[in-house]
Amino acid sequence: MPITGSKLIVNNRTMLNSNPQSDCQPLVDHILKRISLTKEEQEYFCSLVKVRYLLPRQYLVQEGEICKHESFVVKGFLRSFYYDPKGNDYTLHFAMQDWWISDSTSFIKETPATRNIIAVEQSTVLQLDKVNMELLYNKIPAFERFWRIMNENACMAQDQRILNSITMTGAERYEALLKKYPGIEQHLPQKHIASYLGISPVFLSNIRKGKPGKEVKN
Repeated sequence: MPITGSKLIVNNRTMLNSNPQSDCQPLVDHILKRISLTKEEQEYFCSLVKVRYLLPRQYLVQEGEICKHESFVVKGFLRSFYYDPKGNDYTLHFAMQDWWISDSTSFIKETPATRNIIAVEQSTVLQLDKVNMELLYNKIPAFERFWRIMNENACMAQDQRILNSITMTGAERYEALLKKYPGIEQHLPQKHIASYLGISPVFLSNIRKGKPGKEVKN
């Protein structure tokens, strides 16, 4: 049975698009590195995607609301963070170009989000909601494999982060972060990098000066 569909959702408005794939080509390229899709399947996938533009400090998801989309970053930089009862801000994750970001528990279980996701700079994301994701699973089974690959990679990255927090000093975690993401300091303020690493901004400042001293947890 042929797969059809040529609608693209842009800023909550639906409009006809004779070539929807052109609008989500960065995401198509991202997917094709992991699974194979026919031209027809690519066009169907793009017909389900919503484009959203975010200004700096604009929320993608706010704590307490239900996260309704998996979001792929085409341009920009986003940060996921949590406020504790005292109002302290803890950076949980970040997402740059070619990354995905969401509150996975809220998205899967349709429960209120426990974190906030905000644009650090002007950003463009491509979004897929749960209903359309299920449509993809049914019509294009290869997407089951795509999400399995993505989830496996996310689990391995999280396991490594936990291990690093146990076996590395704050200075070593900072160096490992810079080695893995060389340009991160151009996008994320020092206080948020410190929060992500689980150290205080003062201690991170000392690390950068070459005088770490005694480690202080954030």
